[in-house]
Amino acid sequence: MANLNNPKIRKGPSYGEYDMNILSPVIEKSAALIPIHLQIKSAHILQKVKQCVIKSKPIPIFIETPIPDVTSLALEDIDVSNPFLFRQNRWQSYFKRLRDECPVHYQKNSPFGPFWSITRYEDIMFVDKHHDLFSAEPIISIGGQPEGLAIETFIAMDPPKHERQRQAVQGVVAPKNLKEMESLIRARAEDVLNNLPIGEPFDWVQEVSIELTSRMLATLFDFPYEERHKLAYWSDVAASSPESTGGTGSIDESFRVAAQVAKEFSQLWHDKEAKKAAGEVLGFDLISLLLANEHTKDLINRPMEFLGNIVLLLVGGNDTTRNSMTGGVHVLNQFPEEFVKLKNDLDLIPNMVSEIIRWQTPLAYMRRVAKQDVQLNGQTIKQGDKVVMWYVSGNRDERAIDLPDQFMVERKNARKHLSFGFGAHRCMGNRLAEMQLRILWEELLKRFEHIEVVDSPQFVQSNFIKGYTKMMVKVTAKTS
Repeated sequence: MANLNNPKIRKGPSYGEYDMNILSPVIEKSAALIPIHLQIKSAHILQKVKQCVIKSKPIPIFIETPIPDVTSLALEDIDVSNPFLFRQNRWQSYFKRLRDECPVHYQKNSPFGPFWSITRYEDIMFVDKHHDLFSAEPIISIGGQPEGLAIETFIAMDPPKHERQRQAVQGVVAPKNLKEMESLIRARAEDVLNNLPIGEPFDWVQEVSIELTSRMLATLFDFPYEERHKLAYWSDVAASSPESTGGTGSIDESFRVAAQVAKEFSQLWHDKEAKKAAGEVLGFDLISLLLANEHTKDLINRPMEFLGNIVLLLVGGNDTTRNSMTGGVHVLNQFPEEFVKLKNDLDLIPNMVSEIIRWQTPLAYMRRVAKQDVQLNGQTIKQGDKVVMWYVSGNRDERAIDLPDQFMVERKNARKHLSFGFGAHRCMGNRLAEMQLRILWEELLKRFEHIEVVDSPQFVQSNFIKGYTKMMVKVTAKTS
């Protein structure tokens, strides 16, 4: 039977999910001699040669078609990996049907290969907590990576290696650091908000969300502040691979950006390494922390791991907070009575921030691979099967969350959401994300009486990033 809710796919040149990087042995041995960005450029050339010589599996090129009504589909034909499901805002009914009728659902014909969907809150918790049964390796997205760019990230590593690398950068979000960063975050929020046009439409995504997250990323990496917008762009490209997420990126752009990231962060690494050797005390930015840790001090000599962890920290610090900044404004326009409650009681802001993160669920899922046969909710997941924990579905599960389709600034146990994950891989930057959003709303409510969404938002094409590309708004200044 045809999979009716799959987008049309035009076949192009291919990159297999588990294709090994044939340059890996050479790369590892030459890492100390050949700059990483040149290694990536060489791999890119090799891939172009292979395209011309070898016929392999096709890269999917997704062509948007209307998402059908889920009631018109047989259960086996439901494919929630469709990258237009979020873009067309049709996702809620799809996941509700799976939660109700087949909460552990097998899709065998997706463009990303077969996978299991875990859609209920408690089942997701089970998978996320049991790293003894489910592996995070080799990647957290449904699809694979572009051949030649098989980067390694600590979020896609199992214990104990995951803990060692995570621990190296955990200090950047330690309570002491967060307290010191608060005044800087507030000053930058004030600067951005004070320069917004009053009473005139503008794009909230570009002018507020991207701007604020770019400034924060520059701080976290101690990256040149005047070049901060590179960071958001690089993050967007890294998360938009069609092979991995059904995004709009291209293989050439992926290689080009990977080389840029490698070149600039390698230089940043070597600069800090020289300062350390000269006896200077390094700060608490992410690069300094990696250099200071016994397990990651030589990360520069493991190119794909170095690049992977930089990309991970970029995406983790960009897409999640940024899309929640936009999502909060969007949802308060949908529930204006909740906005009134908020304005009348500013002490509700921290609780509302958690509710925004639940409601938005900026990363729709995380993927695992079964290490052995597992029985879950009446289904047998076989060893080696891909398992996708749909946080976006678990956060709307009526069995675990009261009135989940209602946005409530006073929601009890608002932090009881899945957006940060659970267990060993729980998001390490959760407190920083919450703090950024809290400060933003504190400063917004000081200045503006109303923030009106004046046109339908535009959403990201992706099955992984649940986010916005554009949202036009108009702000009204407070009169007293």
